[in-house]
This record gives sequence, structure tokens and C-alpha cells, in this order.
Amino acid sequence: MSTICIIDYDVGNIHSVMKAVRLYTDRVILSDKTTDIENAAGIILPGQGAFNAGMDGLKKRNLIGLLQNKALLGTPILGICLGAQLLLEKGYEFGEHSGLGLLPGKVQKFPSLQDVKTPHMGWNSIDAPSDKRWENTPLHSLAQGAEMYFIHSYILQPDLSEHIVANTSYGGLQFPSVIGKGNITGCQFHPEKSGTEGLKIIENFVQLVEQA
Repeated sequence: MSTICIIDYDVGNIHSVMKAVRLYTDRVILSDKTTDIENAAGIILPGQGAFNAGMDGLKKRNLIGLLQNKALLGTPILGICLGAQLLLEKGYEFGEHSGLGLLPGKVQKFPSLQDVKTPHMGWNSIDAPSDKRWENTPLHSLAQGAEMYFIHSYILQPDLSEHIVANTSYGGLQFPSVIGKGNITGCQFHPEKSGTEGLKIIENFVQLVEQA
């Protein structure tokens, strides 16, 4: 049986993710232990807060190299909110900080936007780029324009457009709201707080882990 490990690294938003995953499988644990993560068939990296605090939490637990290795081995990984940001190479919140580097790119603050405030908070839609399909991703059963719950002041900026799985518009700015490649997916929003459509992403991820 496949076990999913939710990484526990002091960044909040963990128990709501656990509750969501348990709707679809009992084979889920919350852990920061090396052996649990090594043996996991799937990994969820949740998170709320600052980029540097997230990386510090992983560094204190000696998890950075382990997560990088799991990604190379093809283990399905889902990053949520801050967890999605940490998948990239650099973050610029409170200075410049190195991320996990599982995908090339950076995380930068929203630029100044007309008529809207940051953080971007509340419901907004996600859509695939015109050249992108959602098959074989945790979004595969979602309709274009599905509404998700966001709260963030920094945005994902992957170096390669092929790593943009979905976009969202806010204040006239289009930004990547889902990034991914192969076994790695990052959602800037909170699927566990996004009602039926968001929970489909959690369910799809569980199924992908079980099929891997």
C-alpha cells in the first residue's frame, strides 16, 4: 500500500491538509523523520508564511537533500502555497534565499497593481495555457476556470513556460498559479480550502501516488 507523507516543518496549514487527504486514503502520515520520508510513495509539502522561514524549517531537519533526492527518484510531490514556492530555485522575501531547486525559477513579490491590494486573498479562477493540457497531472479532472482559494503576496516565476500548468489573473496581471514537471506539482492556492474543485486535486494526487 502506498503511503503519503505530509512534511512537518513548522509552517502551519498542516492539519487541514491532513484532513483533506484522509478523505481519500488512510495511508497518510505527518512526519519530519528521515525514514518516513524515504519510504513514502508520495510527498506533500504544505506551508504558509515566508520563504526563508520555510527553508530554515527544512534545513533544521536536514530534509533539503532528502527531498531533492526523492524528486530525482520520481516520487510524486505536491507543494501547496509556500510549499509550491519552495520548489523553485530562489525566493526574494526578506532578502535572497535558495529554494529546493526542483524546478528552475524564482519567487518574487507582486508588482504594483492598479485598483487591487496585496496580498491576493480570496477566490479566483485557474486556466491552462493555450498549449497545455492537464492530463497526467493532479488537475486532470478539473474544468477550465475552476475557482480556488488564494492568499499570497509573492508569485511563482518559473524560468520555462513549459513548467506553467495553470495561470490566474489579478489586477490585470497574469501569473502562474500551478507549476509542474513530471512527478512535481506546485499549487500557489490552497486546494484543501477550495471546496469540491480543490479537493479533486487532492484526490487526483492520491490516485497518482497509488498508480506510480
